[in-house]
Amino acid sequence: MADSDLIKLYSGRILELASAIPHAGRLDGPDATVKRRSPLCGSTVTVDVGLDGGRISRFGQDVKACALGQASAAIAGAHAIGRTRAEVEAARDALRAMLTEGGAPPGAPYDGFEVLEPARDFKNRHASIMLALEATAEAMAQAELARATA
Repeated sequence: MADSDLIKLYSGRILELASAIPHAGRLDGPDATVKRRSPLCGSTVTVDVGLDGGRISRFGQDVKACALGQASAAIAGAHAIGRTRAEVEAARDALRAMLTEGGAPPGAPYDGFEVLEPARDFKNRHASIMLALEATAEAMAQAELARATA
């Protein structure tokens, strides 16, 4: 990896996002909690959600990841409140397509992921970038299932 590639990958905006993750910390009494881990780098994201009417009403996340995983969690967290599972899953799928297939970054309401487009060329970083949205979608599914079977 050339020095210019590293500079592009770890841009000032990515480092800024990584240092200011919204909804950092765990929730008391969440409807569901999911912890996801990247086997390649060991990054982890734990997401707690509270749902109201099928939308995220409370959101907390504990992020122990590289700067790219932290930046992704910051973007995901900034948009989490008020989202439906369909919106989270659409953002997750668009982010995966952006990284692996050259697709467009997720659009509204999940604007901001375009900052991670330089990571396309670094496959070993993809799993860490995906953690927050994957954990959020899975936590929402678990919370909805728990409510449906209660």
